Amino acid sequence: MAPSNIIVVGGGIAGTMTALELQRKGEQVTLIDRWEPGHSRASSTDYNRVIRAISGRDEFYTRWARESRLRWLELQAESGQNLMYECGALILASEGHCDWEDATSQTFDTVGVPYFKYSQSEIQQRFPQFRVPDIAYALFEPEAGMLMAHRCVLTCIDLFKRAGGVVKRGRVTTDGSERPMLDGKPLEADVIIIATGPWMSEMFPRTIKPITTVIGVNVIYTSTPDGSDAFDMENMPCWIDHGKSSFGLPSSEGSGVKAAVVIPDKIDLDNDERLIRRECLSRTRSYIQHRFPGLVGEKVVDSKFNQIILTPDTHFIVDWHPEHDNVLFAGGCSGHLFKHAPVFGSFVAGVAVGDYGTADRFKVAGRRKLSPKESPSGR
Repeated sequence: MAPSNIIVVGGGIAGTMTALELQRKGEQVTLIDRWEPGHSRASSTDYNRVIRAISGRDEFYTRWARESRLRWLELQAESGQNLMYECGALILASEGHCDWEDATSQTFDTVGVPYFKYSQSEIQQRFPQFRVPDIAYALFEPEAGMLMAHRCVLTCIDLFKRAGGVVKRGRVTTDGSERPMLDGKPLEADVIIIATGPWMSEMFPRTIKPITTVIGVNVIYTSTPDGSDAFDMENMPCWIDHGKSSFGLPSSEGSGVKAAVVIPDKIDLDNDERLIRRECLSRTRSYIQHRFPGLVGEKVVDSKFNQIILTPDTHFIVDWHPEHDNVLFAGGCSGHLFKHAPVFGSFVAGVAVGDYGTADRFKVAGRRKLSPKESPSGR
């Protein structure tokens, strides 16, 4: 059988991993993005991202995360690049609001994910960087950690090119029927995969926009204390702090400590500058003072403004366009796609070439809001 002519639109981690998987399957793949690979507008930008298996009661994503971890390690060995650091992840369970964490420990037991459960006093002994008077317990996942996000994208783009894939620069839009267009002409290919992240919403106002919300996330990096390595990744884990709507990563490769308080922020994707809001800076500093007394008084050394496309149930989108049978959606990150990218790309590739259909949870139709207890992301 002759290889298919496939176009992947969007060179973030979802599009790149899908394109790489298809190219390695023997297909003829062209990857199109508006800007250079790894550009700073993308949702896949920033220095690092958390990789962890915690997904509440959802075994599906837990298993995907575990498989993705192995594939990231394989890509790291293949490329010779430092793509992942297993510094662990600490999941803080707030007193009286532990449904998601309680469910996760049960799922870990079922799936076989290594973890430790620490009491408040054990957290303080094991990780003295954290101040935890409001925490009932914590789950520590030692095989979790961080992905070096920008490096991951560029490395996988390079692997895609080495496999014979083609990367092109161009802006893909849609016409009134939501057919993909390039330079005013319809895109022609056996399969067109749309992996444009938040831009998917505005490109498909009838199909995708009604089931998604685009939000901005403000992130700051705080300097580590002078002469101390306590907040470096060798001594401190990543963390998830749902009670404070926060997450963060230790300093890696000199970045400083990354922290975000997730306050949904509006963004005009094409016209807004990627600058964090003053009020979000103040909120994040207050959080750092509360949770990390050793960082009080340290200076902000960097900041990032990221954006995500959020679905009501926080499940991804992998489905065919209802009117254009060669257009396949691949995205809906809901803030937790990056770590899953190797498995996600493989799954999308299989759907694209007809090896299998998509999963019900990934279909465009039938979306509903989930409670935090039900949601795999805890939101």
